[in-house]
Amino acid sequence: MFPALTPPGQLQWAPFPVSTAVVMSEPIRLSKRLIELVGCSRREAELYIEGGWVTVNGTVIDEPQFKVTEHKVELRQGAKAEALEPVTLLLNQPAELDLDSACASISADSLSQEHSYSRRPLKGHFARLSCAAPLQQGASGLQVFTQDWRVTRKLDADLAKLEQEYIVEVSGEMIAHGLERLNRGFNWKGNELPKIKASWQNETRLRMVLKNPPAGLINLLCSSVGVTPVSMRRIRLGGVAMSKLPLGQWRYLATSERF
Repeated sequence: MFPALTPPGQLQWAPFPVSTAVVMSEPIRLSKRLIELVGCSRREAELYIEGGWVTVNGTVIDEPQFKVTEHKVELRQGAKAEALEPVTLLLNQPAELDLDSACASISADSLSQEHSYSRRPLKGHFARLSCAAPLQQGASGLQVFTQDWRVTRKLDADLAKLEQEYIVEVSGEMIAHGLERLNRGFNWKGNELPKIKASWQNETRLRMVLKNPPAGLINLLCSSVGVTPVSMRRIRLGGVAMSKLPLGQWRYLATSERF
């Protein structure tokens, strides 16, 4: 929803307030309005706006092309004309979504309410996202989208040794000593199956911790001990857990979290 029109106001540019009253008959771009009031360059105006430093009638607007007339435009205290820092987003992805659909589902509206107070979502946070360490095919749960080349490089370099934790809903009855077989690794029907950390979460859910599972491995592990996977959900990648993130919603990777 666009901010409602109000009488002409003032723009404040920290630390010195700048007051200007104007009456305009034609709407102009917010970036142009900011240039007129502050005297900054076009690029600086765009950086201020895209960085979430500019409000229109008290509402943050991060689109330089947004049209204003007699709106009250203000530059927030501490404004910096700098490019946005790259972000990493953690999505609880539904199993039915492919990667493109999952990425498209990330918006300000799908930010988890529980995690909506740490930082303000801006349109620039949803651009140029790439998926790192994709989920097993058909799985739901923790999916990582990032703009940060450092995160991509870290996951590419360390994926083979990072633990991934899945909760697997199964049907059927596990063979005797099935958990022991999963935990020690074994050869089954010509397939060398790696040892994993396996335990029962409840009567129908297996907790599996394994490293960089190739496509189909979880299904194969389940079949080798007589159970059939019904669904699987990733809840942790390395040192980053999905925690209580509702299905279909996302949160920012915290600065204290490390894969």
